[in-house]
Amino acid sequence: MKLLADRTRLNILALLKEKELCVCDIVDILETTQPNISQHLRKLKTGGLVLETRRSQWIYYSLNVEDKPFLIGIIEELPSMKDQLNKLNPDCCK
Repeated sequence: MKLLADRTRLNILALLKEKELCVCDIVDILETTQPNISQHLRKLKTGGLVLETRRSQWIYYSLNVEDKPFLIGIIEELPSMKDQLNKLNPDCCK
């Protein structure tokens, strides 16, 4: 639960609720630095809330809460980030 006490991490979880993303996508949407997002993703990964998948040189992140029923309700209550995702540059990680 301590991981959810940070606004940036909550925003990352809200984004990942919608779809799998790479760091550059999250950086663009949240308008912050890559090291900042990477640090938050590392904490979420260590806490078991996100998974990472490598595809060539890019790492994609996704939610990992299926086995954590106590978090599913919290994640579902996070606001939708679909509008922000629609503004993404489709060539970011290609």
